[in-house]
Amino acid sequence: MPEEGVPRLSHEDILKYEEILRLVRIVTRMGITKVRITGGEPLVRKDILFLCANIATIPGVKGLSLTTNGMLLSQFARGLFVAGIKRINISLDTLEPERYAAITRCDCFEQVWLGIRAAHETGFAPIKLNAVVMQGINDDEIEDLACLTYRYPFEVRFIEFMPFQSHDGPTRFVSADDILERLKQVAPLLPAESENSNGPARHYRFPDAMGKIGIISPMSEHFCQTCNRLRLTADGKLRTCLFSMEETDIKTPLRQGAPDQEIMETIRDAINRKPERHESDDRILRKCISRPMVKIGG
Repeated sequence: MPEEGVPRLSHEDILKYEEILRLVRIVTRMGITKVRITGGEPLVRKDILFLCANIATIPGVKGLSLTTNGMLLSQFARGLFVAGIKRINISLDTLEPERYAAITRCDCFEQVWLGIRAAHETGFAPIKLNAVVMQGINDDEIEDLACLTYRYPFEVRFIEFMPFQSHDGPTRFVSADDILERLKQVAPLLPAESENSNGPARHYRFPDAMGKIGIISPMSEHFCQTCNRLRLTADGKLRTCLFSMEETDIKTPLRQGAPDQEIMETIRDAINRKPERHESDDRILRKCISRPMVKIGG
């Protein structure tokens, strides 16, 4: 988050839960079977358990998961599990509390780790810990983060740094190949099976480890050809690619009473315009200035 924060949206600006649920019903009829609740931070929204529980009951939803920063997870873990969330992703860029505070501007590492433990004890599976590797900031913890897989059945996922701010430069970037070379110094890396074969991660495992390691390389090795994901922003825009400046307004037809078939056609048209691959040059920065990642969601 920017140090100065971001302007808040009004209640009228964001989709109501009833509108989100209608859209999920529509897209499941189009063949979409997996839904992820993300943000920003989804657990700060009032009655989030209501949304999760109602999505879980929609025919056609075969997988329901959630991405969180973990701050509120210890108090929500049981409720989320009962509501139908079984898979969870948690952002964790470091294991050092002071460094965590510097990266996130929140001195709450212990609170987040308590949430991770609560998720583990509650029975979420898989639990994925997402670490964005940044040179000179947390790249000296690659081995320590990976070794969590010896103690827990977590999937620790290393993500290449992406230049989502205009001041970001190549000096922070650590390639997936460099990460893999570092991991091979810990122990031999064995290929590992994935329950989600169309996801962005390549999976590995240390011998005798309880968990797995994922490598996500959006910059050095595009996975665009296998990407089948759509993102619905809080204010009702459909994005088919994080790196594209193009958005499709879904909120307006919803609120103007458009029938389901018309909304389906709008979604289908957006999918047909999904770019073949994202760009990796200054066009990303121009996109992110118009709508920064903190306003799109994690």
